[in-house]
This record gives sequence, structure tokens and C-alpha cells, in this order.
Amino acid sequence: MLTDLLDQPQPTRAGEELDVGKLEAWLRHALPDLSGPLEISQFPKGYSNLTYLLRVGERELVLRRPPFGVKIKTAHDMGREFRILSHLVPVYPKVPCPLAYCADEELLGAPFYLMERVEGIILRSKPPAGLALPPPLMRCLAENFIDNLVEIHAVDYVTAGLGELGNPEGYVTRQVEGWSKRYQNARTEDIPEMERLAAWLGENKPAESSSVTTRGGHAALRGCLIHNDYKYDNLVLNPQDVAQIKAVLDWEMATLGDPLMDLGSALGYWVEVDDPEAWQRQSFGLTTRPGNLNREQLVERYVARSGRAVANVVFYYAYGLFKIAVIVQQIYARYQQGLTQDARFAGLINLVRAGSRTACLAIEKKRITRLAAG
Repeated sequence: MLTDLLDQPQPTRAGEELDVGKLEAWLRHALPDLSGPLEISQFPKGYSNLTYLLRVGERELVLRRPPFGVKIKTAHDMGREFRILSHLVPVYPKVPCPLAYCADEELLGAPFYLMERVEGIILRSKPPAGLALPPPLMRCLAENFIDNLVEIHAVDYVTAGLGELGNPEGYVTRQVEGWSKRYQNARTEDIPEMERLAAWLGENKPAESSSVTTRGGHAALRGCLIHNDYKYDNLVLNPQDVAQIKAVLDWEMATLGDPLMDLGSALGYWVEVDDPEAWQRQSFGLTTRPGNLNREQLVERYVARSGRAVANVVFYYAYGLFKIAVIVQQIYARYQQGLTQDARFAGLINLVRAGSRTACLAIEKKRITRLAAG
């Protein structure tokens, strides 16, 4: 059955329960058309914001809130993510429809928001049992993956009311310096490749990518709307046609900036069969399946579809790996401090090591594919 392939929630993890009484009372006020008992379960995947499924009668809603014990509020701003979705819905329909936002931390211990559930397939490190993913389908999905990223970068963010979302000017420099500082703040042990990578990125920053012109022919805009966490497992796919993207999830890091930095982040998540073995073990999705484009082919398609040149692709790929490694280091540091009990976090330091070593290989070989080859 197709329903067996859909992304399904599980019982809520210990220590991450929600106050049912308080939440139900708030729901009745925020969405008075709801009727029926409240049932709460949790989507167990993901390493950042927590995501829950709320069933109220026949209605299914999704609740997003920051992780327990997190101290970096700017990285988990629920109000900001809710506003982004609210403004995107009219101009980019591949997002869940936001429904309500609560800023009162007394209710559930942190701000949170609700959105409609988009039912579909999410491709994680293992495909749903019974789902066939032949090479032609994976190739089509990989092509749609890049085409959809180009579509996001083409959103007229001024018309969407997102012109104040961020400052595209100086974006590359701010990102390199910001992620380097975050790494030092979350550092738990010596990883020479991380230090080397941070220094190389600081010394090899390219110029900001050029302005873009909106599809309507309006005045050129600086920068683009960028997702900043674009990967297979943030896509909801159509069960009737798995290559079709129904929605893009997790807009918490979205901003206005350099689209090539967004491309670099996507490349960082794209693990290949000829990557170092240690990095292949950290695979974020099914990008190693036969039929997928490799990273060079992804860049070629992005250039062809967007019209943007990508002159220093090694920088953007190395940046993507560095950013991913820092995000994971922050999560691992929280685990080390006892701020989260999620057992999945215990081995995350290995991802930091493998990602930074892979980036250093790309820099040494001056390419973004065939990194395990001589």
C-alpha cells in the first residue's frame, strides 16, 4: 500500500514530551474549528528542531519547536520560520501551509508553530521497505532536485515580502567568519582538518555572485532567497511519482544571500560512491544509489538551468562540508554537556572528522568528485 511508504511518526522520545493539557487548551483557542481528542507522536529523524504530529479527530497537523537544552536561539527562531512559510506560500507553493504561532515559552518551554502536514515519501539513509528506486527514477529525481533549487533561487523575495529577511551584501565573508567562530565555541577536541579548513576558507573567499533579475523583468535584486539546508531528506516526494517534489521542509536557516553558497551546502550533503569510506558511512540520503548525478553533474545542471557561472566550485563544496561539520559539532557539544539524551548524537564527532577530511581532500585534489581516487 502507498500509505506504507509515507514518512511515519513514532512514540515521543523520553525527555521530549509535550504538555498535552496545555497544548490542547491552546489549540482550541488558536484553531477553534478543530474537534476531537488530541494525539501526539513524533517524527524521530532529523538532528535539529523537533517535529511532532498532532492528530485532532480527522485533522493532522505538524508542530515544530527548538530542541530541548539549546542555547542558540537565533538558530532555532520559530517565529522567523513561521513568517518565512507564511510569505512563501503565495509565490512558492512547495511549502507546508503555516497555521499558527505561539511565542509564549511558558506553554511548552519554547516558542513553536503549527503547519499542515504534507503527506509523502521522504528519502533518508534507508528507503521505505517495498519502494523501488531504479536508476532512471533516481536520475530524474536528481535532476528535479537541482531544478527545484534553481526555482527557489528565482523567487522574487521582494514581491513575497521577504526583503528584510537578510543582507546579501558581504554574505560570503560573514558565513565563513561566523561558522569558524561557531566551531571554536563548540569545539570539544582537536581536529586538525577543521582548523586547516577554516583557515583555507578564510584565505580563498570568492567574490559575491552577481545580481539576479526576477522572472517578471523587474529591477535586479542582490542575492537570492536561499534555503541553506537543501538535501534529499528535506524533500517530501509524491508517492504516485517519487521523482516529483511536493514540498520542501525545514526553512529555519533560510535567508537572503549568495545562491552559490546554498549550492555548496547541497553539494556537501551529496555523498558519492567514490568518496572516502569514512564519509560514505555518514551518508545523509540515497545519493549513492545508481542513477544519481554526481556532484560535477549537479553543478553543470545548475549552471545550465540558472545561467550562473560557478567558477570556484571547490570553495563552495568545501564550505558546505565545513558548515555541516560545524552544525554537527554544535549538536555533539550539547550531547557532551548532557543537554540532550538522544543516543544518536553519541558518535557525531566521527562525522565532523570525516567531513573535514573529505573537504581537505577536495582542496588538495582541486576537484569535487572522485575524491577517494589517486
